[in-house]
Amino acid sequence: MKSKNRIVLAYSGGLDTSIILKWLQENYNSEIICYTADIGQKIDRKKIIRNAKKLGVKKIVIKDLKNVFVKDYVFPMIRGHAIYEGVYLLGTSIARPLIAKDQIAVARKYKANAVAHGATGKGNDQVRFELGYHFFDPKIKIIAPWRIWKLKSRTDLINYAQKHKITIPKDKKGASPFSVDDNLFHTSTEGKILENPKNSAPEFIFQRTTSPEKAPDKKTFVTINFKNGDPIGINGKKMSPEKILVKLNLIAGKNGIGRVDLVENRFLGIKSRGVYETPGGTLLIIAHRAIESVTLDKDTMHKKESILSRYAELIYNGYWYSKERFKLQKIVDLKKNKVNGSVKLKLYKGNITIHSRITKSTAYSKKKVSFEENKSFNKSNVESFINFHKKKLRN
Repeated sequence: MKSKNRIVLAYSGGLDTSIILKWLQENYNSEIICYTADIGQKIDRKKIIRNAKKLGVKKIVIKDLKNVFVKDYVFPMIRGHAIYEGVYLLGTSIARPLIAKDQIAVARKYKANAVAHGATGKGNDQVRFELGYHFFDPKIKIIAPWRIWKLKSRTDLINYAQKHKITIPKDKKGASPFSVDDNLFHTSTEGKILENPKNSAPEFIFQRTTSPEKAPDKKTFVTINFKNGDPIGINGKKMSPEKILVKLNLIAGKNGIGRVDLVENRFLGIKSRGVYETPGGTLLIIAHRAIESVTLDKDTMHKKESILSRYAELIYNGYWYSKERFKLQKIVDLKKNKVNGSVKLKLYKGNITIHSRITKSTAYSKKKVSFEENKSFNKSNVESFINFHKKKLRN
């Protein structure tokens, strides 16, 4: 296939990307290839194909990347305990690098000379997509419609859709939808009444978590099994990365766990408000911290802790493929081969309690920490230890 006049569009089949598809057809003399990455979002393959074909698209590529997404992107991030601004578990941020990488692979396969995305001109995703595109193909042409077209608002988009007979979806209240992003790791909801921080989030926007008030009145226990720093199973049963996250999402979501209402600082300098649901991910990050607490030595843990804020910020800003993130990942993964065992969690109405930690590691010594007298810890050395640090007070 010739490379001239061919664009690969990151396409969801929804309102925004259907409008972008039509706009590309009107403004570029190019064949449009629609590309969808299935990373666990609510996806209707038939609808995607149908909507694209309605607009004359002949080539539609849908890739199942769920297991790759969890294994190669979510799990490394969990090992890094990455939380942006103390709250956000980076569910959208970690998905974009994988989509960008695979979109470039599709562009190469079909000898396309350009890629396009539907990220808005004020958001972070445009940066994340385009840094990913650049890493894998610095010469590829990038088309970002939201930065160049004349459509300036949701109202403009809806009018454009009506003009071109593009279906406009409705939310549960019959109005135009919130801006929603979802994948196997999380769901985010933005826009409309959420744009005013004084407004509380309406219950109907939550898609994968029960409210804590309506969660079961009975506590739930779940055990997460770890090997070499990664989850390998639940309650002693081995599972694929994808199935582990699916299962934990169901368990945590039922118990009202994983909701976050956040006003965050975007990379571009704008403050925005979003409501996030990350049920299974919340369990994973708490359990991972718990298993590391009994398997890693102090110096390794503290070295990791010192870089985690920067590590999370790099992911948020779209620098997953940067030299700095690769360097920090090596610190994150120091001695991950020692992180083995299981953590049992108790879940109750939005709360998580660590019930037990089990490991064969000797990093934690019951004998040394015991209040009972024993010879495993020499207390006579403590005075000289304190005297040494007294001198450092005035250095």
